[in-house]
Amino acid sequence: MMRKIFILLLFLLPTLAWAKVPDEDDILRKTMDNESPYYHSSLMMRYKNLERLSEEEYHYLYYGYAYQDHYAPMATNPALENLYATMSNLDVDKATKKDAEYIISLCTEALDKDPFSPTILNMMVFAYGTMADKEKEQAYFYHLQGILETIKSSGDGRSEKYPMHILMFSHAVDVVSSMGVASKRAEIVSRNVEYIPLVEPRKVPDGKIKGFYFDYSRIYRNKPDEVTFKKKRTWQFNNLKPREYK
Repeated sequence: MMRKIFILLLFLLPTLAWAKVPDEDDILRKTMDNESPYYHSSLMMRYKNLERLSEEEYHYLYYGYAYQDHYAPMATNPALENLYATMSNLDVDKATKKDAEYIISLCTEALDKDPFSPTILNMMVFAYGTMADKEKEQAYFYHLQGILETIKSSGDGRSEKYPMHILMFSHAVDVVSSMGVASKRAEIVSRNVEYIPLVEPRKVPDGKIKGFYFDYSRIYRNKPDEVTFKKKRTWQFNNLKPREYK
């Protein structure tokens, strides 16, 4: 029986101690200034070199990407489609070094189109774990945690007024999956916000959470009129649980 791969359960991990709603003027100013510590080209180079970034560096890296030429949320990602197909047919408990090498090659190509995809980062964690490359396994895990927590810190997501902010629709699905809860199909509730209802309400100290709201407005900023969106499927296969690090 197929299960969602994304069983990271980040609520068991330390969460960011600050909430930071993206300030577009601030992000644009700091990520475009080549003398700023948050200059986007420098942050992206460090990210690709698998350096550990701070909470604020992940914030400016992720949201600053919306102003980069490479940001193309409507673009197709053939490598990601191949990754879905490969993983759906793979017995992860019997994955070989050759399997891992192929997954890494697909992930590397797919990250060129979506460098902050939790789906792809999680597959990198799995592949390098299979290769017994602990250094890169942990580096991609740290990136995965950093991106997810950046999105989760951008709003509580419990109301349309305080949504979490995303660069891709798939990122919202991954954030919800990372909480260890099952969700239904997303619903568009306004020009800027979508709602992902949960299959079962999640109990919290002050009540129940029935779903989460996400601001997807960045995706539409430069959308050609002829382009329409199709929800991407979530990634699945049997028995994969990402490693946890203290």
